[in-house]
Amino acid sequence: MAKITEEKQENVRSGNSGRADEKSAVHEADRLKEECGVFGMYDFDGGDVASTIYYGLFALQHRGQESCGIAVSDTGGPKGKVNSARDMGLLNEVFTPERLETLKGDIGVGHVRYSTAGSSTRENAQPLVLNYVKGTLGLAHNGNLINAQELRHELEYTGAIFQTTIDSEVIAYYIARERLNSTTVEEAVGRAMQKIKGAYSLIVMSPRKLIGARDPFGFRPLCIGKRDHAYILASETCALDTVGASYVRDVEPGEIVTISPDKGIKSNTGLCIPKEKHARCVFEYIYFARPDSYIDGVSVYNARIQAGKFLAMDSPVEADLVVGVPESGNCAALGYSLQSGIPYGQAFVKNTYVGRTFIKPGQKSRESSVQVKLNVLREAVEGKRIIMIDDSIVRGTTSDRIVHMLREAGAGEVHMRVSSPPFLWPCYFGTDVPAKEQLIAHGRSVGDICRMIGADSLAYLREERLKEMVDGLGICKGCFNGKYPIEPPKEDIRGEYEE
Repeated sequence: MAKITEEKQENVRSGNSGRADEKSAVHEADRLKEECGVFGMYDFDGGDVASTIYYGLFALQHRGQESCGIAVSDTGGPKGKVNSARDMGLLNEVFTPERLETLKGDIGVGHVRYSTAGSSTRENAQPLVLNYVKGTLGLAHNGNLINAQELRHELEYTGAIFQTTIDSEVIAYYIARERLNSTTVEEAVGRAMQKIKGAYSLIVMSPRKLIGARDPFGFRPLCIGKRDHAYILASETCALDTVGASYVRDVEPGEIVTISPDKGIKSNTGLCIPKEKHARCVFEYIYFARPDSYIDGVSVYNARIQAGKFLAMDSPVEADLVVGVPESGNCAALGYSLQSGIPYGQAFVKNTYVGRTFIKPGQKSRESSVQVKLNVLREAVEGKRIIMIDDSIVRGTTSDRIVHMLREAGAGEVHMRVSSPPFLWPCYFGTDVPAKEQLIAHGRSVGDICRMIGADSLAYLREERLKEMVDGLGICKGCFNGKYPIEPPKEDIRGEYEE
């Protein structure tokens, strides 16, 4: 398990990150990241799909901002010929109109990535395109496998040569291997799914089919859309809205769907498990997904409003104004206001032009990376008792700084409410909740944390409220209680947290 030294812990508390070039404990202003967003399309009328995939990925950019890519094929052209482009950066950095124009094809898959396993390099950008004896596969993966290292070694000892360090390539190799003994590519996907363990939503492009698959626990979302005579697979429904597609349904946990002109949507539910065992990542509803998305029939916006209402019911406090930390804290803050009757307002101005690549201030600089992204509206908070709602506290560095910023702007009191329970355990399923030694809640009481961040009071969402928040859906709460739906690996092999 990755450890953090006492010196680094002190750096976290003081806001010093040590070397400017190291992956610091502050870790992108103490925000969680999600692994990826995926989008696939098959136009039965033969129209080019690259530009639609591009705009669909734009709607999913919040799910991954390190790299992106698109791979397309022409089902009426030479079988197995794939045009692809992928690189480091945001979509508008990687794809120019001229580059999109070169991607001709009526079937394709796209990907935006944030790395939780495997390093952040161009080689690890997706979609992966694999040429093998049966043709060509294009694959995009959202999630994290817990047995990837074991499977990788098995493949290496039978002659496989890997081009990347990501578990998605392990999935691609197993699909290709199983295809040799399968009558269809979707059968090969099903056989590969029997070997892999962990979280995955997959989109696989074969020469004549588009395939979507979701792990049996349903950790990561995947939905189906339709526009005219084209079918779409996407991580979130907001991407369907963006490209003018109608929502058809979600891919069920454990289901494999095959999309082709002759059969439309064909479903295989052989790997589905009872609903009571489903374990969707609850942070899709708390933080990751866009608020205008629906995941498995539940509105993300309503879930966050409900979380805020629960906080007001369970942890009330007298105050003059309820504010949210942009953006994911805003909905919960509105819910708190609606339930408590305390006015909802805006306390922060967010610099929307600060993205993935801004240069972080060095250790000796006076500028705070938090203040570069956020500034406080003094007129809104001066002399007032403020309730500040955020979605989570990971290491505590951001909360410390924002509370301090509110006090400097003249807030009389600052009460913090968090729309998730305390993080006590790491995540192995695609969310970068780090080793428990790096979590501020590990070994500390709520009172201890409150003193460390400098708030007048602090309260978290009660764990039992989570299932109510998502209308009773099966969810994973492993990062809060250490009870994982799958036995976790015995050692932390997630490369992002190695010193």
